[in-house]
Amino acid sequence: MKHSGIRIVAICVFHRNGRILVFAGFDAVKGTHYYRPLGGGVEPGEPSRLAVAREIKEEVLLDVTDLKLLGVLENIFTINGQPKHEIVFVYDGRFVEESVYALPELHGREANGDPLHATWRALDSFDDNHRLVPEGLWELLRGA
Repeated sequence: MKHSGIRIVAICVFHRNGRILVFAGFDAVKGTHYYRPLGGGVEPGEPSRLAVAREIKEEVLLDVTDLKLLGVLENIFTINGQPKHEIVFVYDGRFVEESVYALPELHGREANGDPLHATWRALDSFDDNHRLVPEGLWELLRGA
């Protein structure tokens, strides 16, 4: 299978009290679930910091502040049988609206119109059956 190129991505974990904000995904070919922080693609000429703020605003209609770059990960993986390659800028930050942290989940929309449901999960809740992606994110967060 041929890669479709390298995608530049920016995500934000919103780390608070040992929990992060993630949405659940499912790989139909592997039959496995995974969890990924909110964020998305960086547009050409767009700094990753602005991209993650824009993506969060588009997905859940909320503003973010205090963005801090935690690290950059290279993610080479296969999903639904398709090979992918990403360079992922990982940020922590906070929502401007503090009441968001009391909500058990956030609802929004993906760029393609699909519904998005994000929940707060404890860092120690991830394992081989509940994978945190991109690869290397758990280790990065444990060191932060």
